Amino acid sequence: MSAASHRAAVSRRDVIRTAAGVAAFTAAGGVHGQNPSSDTIRVGLIGAGGRGTGALQQTLAVPGSNVKLTAIADAFQSRVDAALKAVENMKDKVDCPEGRRFIGLDAARNVIDLPDVDLVILATPPGFRPFHFDAAIKAGKHVFMEKPVCVDSFGARLCLEAAKLADEKKRKVVVGLQRRYDNRYRETIARIREGVAGDIIGGQVYWNGGAIWYRDRQKDQNEMQFQVNNWYHFNWLCGDHICEQHVHNIDVANWVLGGDPAQGYHPENAYGVGGRQDRSRNSEIYDHHAVTFSYRKGVRIASQCRQVGGGDGRVNEEFQGTKGFVRIGQITDYDGRELWKFEGPAPNPYQVEHDELHDAIRNDKPLNNAFSGVAASFASVLGRLATYSGKQWDYDKALAMDYRLMPENPTWESAPPVMPNAEGQYPLPMPASFKVVDVTKLGQS
Repeated sequence: MSAASHRAAVSRRDVIRTAAGVAAFTAAGGVHGQNPSSDTIRVGLIGAGGRGTGALQQTLAVPGSNVKLTAIADAFQSRVDAALKAVENMKDKVDCPEGRRFIGLDAARNVIDLPDVDLVILATPPGFRPFHFDAAIKAGKHVFMEKPVCVDSFGARLCLEAAKLADEKKRKVVVGLQRRYDNRYRETIARIREGVAGDIIGGQVYWNGGAIWYRDRQKDQNEMQFQVNNWYHFNWLCGDHICEQHVHNIDVANWVLGGDPAQGYHPENAYGVGGRQDRSRNSEIYDHHAVTFSYRKGVRIASQCRQVGGGDGRVNEEFQGTKGFVRIGQITDYDGRELWKFEGPAPNPYQVEHDELHDAIRNDKPLNNAFSGVAASFASVLGRLATYSGKQWDYDKALAMDYRLMPENPTWESAPPVMPNAEGQYPLPMPASFKVVDVTKLGQS
């Protein structure tokens, strides 16, 4: 199907589906919907790839929860089909007929606008996240959204405003930084707060591993279709792997060094180096970054992430205190004597985050991870700015600047913000030529 005929088909289908879906939902109601007596949490999935499907399975598996999948959206039909197949064994929790399955780049709004979807799962490529989060909160939905929550300054600010509105509207928000729902991390940080390791004076965070997936260009794909399908390799969609993946470890550093976990503690500045060693794949992102994040009181965190095959893999976080050395689940003094060791239960944190979200929705408990989610995501953006430019970047100044990679309403016919050159290669960010851009001022919105 051509890009033009694809758009036409999507548009006609979406009009019919939206009308049918709204009619059905108006009569149904749900938790905090038009029928408050119903205890069903109705879920809309936006982004039906691997992580979105995993989050859907986990939210449907919350123990004792009356929950149903009632709407789904993705850019591609094949992913909608695959997600529904993945929950075939949970048929009693799926009520998602053809009329509430939406396809296309603008399909998210069809789910968000359904009046009685109570909870949306946002798991599209990260560049879309700020716009979907903003729309979902304005529509009164509770939100589970995957990390990172932004890829640029504009998106970070939009998420912060939506986070404030979520508190005002008492909407519950969980961000998929699941280490915050892992008992080993929670207990380790509780012991740090108690002073077992003394004052934290430094640390190291790592996500060093092998190469990420790459999807070759398919026959008849236009440039927008190729990039959306291969989203991990384009900054406007992914933010580079320092954002998409290493954000987990950077979030732990923020959490360890900060106070209230509901707040967005973040580094003051970042300085680092990076590049791409593996040139066998045509990609815009780096495959390694090494960044020093500077926090208040002179604390430095050394950060490394790598997606290059070979070498030792390392995915962990370590911190040094005035009294001892912290590994997640263990604190020792500098002679190796154990000061504390985690010995409690360790349920799956991917499941716990959904369990606690449902509990907060049902019992109106305060829960909003968006502030800390923005802090971790934008700290990751800050690290990328540092490695791409070769310069030190200040968090607050970077947050305030006109830096926007993501167009607001891309279509299948749009030219993506980055295009290949005459040889079909994408420009690799380099310190000598890197520039901060706002795509809306380049006519790309």
